[in-house]
Amino acid sequence: MIPEGASYYLSWRLAVEANNVRAWRTVPSQCLRYVEAYMRGGQYDRDLDLIVDQVLSYIKEIDPSDDGMDAWILDVDDTCISNLLYYREKRYGCDPFDPAGFTAWALKGGCQAIPAVLGLFKNLVQNGFKVFLITGRDQETLGQVTSDNLHDQGFIGYERLILKTAGFKGQSALAYKSEIRRRLEKEGYRIWGNVGDQWSDLQGECLGKRTFKLPNPMYFVP
Repeated sequence: MIPEGASYYLSWRLAVEANNVRAWRTVPSQCLRYVEAYMRGGQYDRDLDLIVDQVLSYIKEIDPSDDGMDAWILDVDDTCISNLLYYREKRYGCDPFDPAGFTAWALKGGCQAIPAVLGLFKNLVQNGFKVFLITGRDQETLGQVTSDNLHDQGFIGYERLILKTAGFKGQSALAYKSEIRRRLEKEGYRIWGNVGDQWSDLQGECLGKRTFKLPNPMYFVP
């Protein structure tokens, strides 16, 4: 029998990952130890491996053109690189989001690669796809450190790293990322796939032919 606390956590996480619980600000406090166990006990990594296996199977079905316009989109935070060590200090999302604290963390440039996604990224580059990394991080404040962090973690060979500029200030992640994808399609790119840990990465306009949602029970970005 599943303990009552674990049962609630499993139901809550399923609802979150299915996007049935929206605009939540913090992880319920009774879920703290279960989120920690999920993120650090191996299940999170196993879930990532399974999802990436599905992405790789899909890639094998694609016959890229030789015009250089076949594209994939990857989110950055908790898709390519992990903020788990930051969120450990924030009780795995039980504490409210702290914009200044997150910026201070990101400025250290110490985010570790998520191994399954790094492997996916390398596969995409080796197969001739143009990979665009799109993040809601601020271009002016975090542009260089994010580029360096990604490079240090092995994300080398992407087509473009796109960060949020002043022109998008105040826009939701969904609206901002939709507009970036629209511009890429206007440039002539064919978006074969889109990978992210937030539903706002995967909803809106110009989504691409397939989307892949990675797990993240620690925070919600609208």
